Amino acid sequence: MCYSAQIQADYRKYVRMFGAHMSIREFAQLYWERAEGSNVKIPKAMDAAFSVPQTDEERRIKEAIDRFNGEQATRLEQELFKQRARLADAERTLQGKTTKAATESKRIATSKIESTLRGLDDLRRTEPKDRDSRIFPGNYAPVMIMEGGKRVIKPMRYHCRPAGKPAFYDKKYPGTYNARFDNLEGFWKGLFGYSHGLIVANAFYENVKRHRLEGRELADGELEENVVLEFKPQPAQDMLVACLWSRWQSPGQPDLLSFAAITDEPPPEIAAAGHDRCIIPIKPEHIDAWLNPEPHNLAAQYAILDDRHRPYYEHRMAA
Repeated sequence: MCYSAQIQADYRKYVRMFGAHMSIREFAQLYWERAEGSNVKIPKAMDAAFSVPQTDEERRIKEAIDRFNGEQATRLEQELFKQRARLADAERTLQGKTTKAATESKRIATSKIESTLRGLDDLRRTEPKDRDSRIFPGNYAPVMIMEGGKRVIKPMRYHCRPAGKPAFYDKKYPGTYNARFDNLEGFWKGLFGYSHGLIVANAFYENVKRHRLEGRELADGELEENVVLEFKPQPAQDMLVACLWSRWQSPGQPDLLSFAAITDEPPPEIAAAGHDRCIIPIKPEHIDAWLNPEPHNLAAQYAILDDRHRPYYEHRMAA
């Protein structure tokens, strides 16, 4: 399972690289929902693309971002005040008598103060970091699709909820941020051949068992230990990752655009690192054919996936 990926979060790069158009309405709606209190998770790098707005629509998005960040800063500052007061109370108690409750309260307050300060620093930070463009299930990312014969960029959640399914599918099927190649005509039959998309990524991350990474069996009494590996194509490059997407609608609810990355059996170097899945990067010459699928010619879609780009993936322990 590709549980996390390093993506190209700036929609402008899609515009430059692929001649795509930005669906400003969906971006504006997403940012408005977040500013209104919706639990929408957007990578910092995606916000940064609107830091110097060029149009009225982009300025409204920037205003929504600033409003959200301001409210987040206020919440963190209130938490910081609360925890500093808690720490002071615990230290006063400990000056008179050492108690388990005061010691624990001091420990928790100290930890939360450090965490809150990190959150404030990260919120106010303007210099970019790699982690700003890393997505996890539930995060939003720019996805390129075909609409009206044009390549269009829309913001979508990385955790697909197929149209027509109840909202509880998110919890019932928590792994639907990936679509298995061998299940495209099973669980994904309503989207495969109908709703195809692409994201641009330059790395992905996987949970791997340490003993598998080390090419050995578990020792007697040894418990499984999970490690996270970063896989990067060599030479370093952007990959066009094949996806399926859906527009979920329900009366009284905002539309939900969401997607899943297609995964398949891994190449030898990923299998040797202890993992059993890999994303599918398609070749640039297949972009339009992939984004314009023919439902009655699935063989052509499989042919695109089979003729995938096959870089060599180096791995390292993720930071």
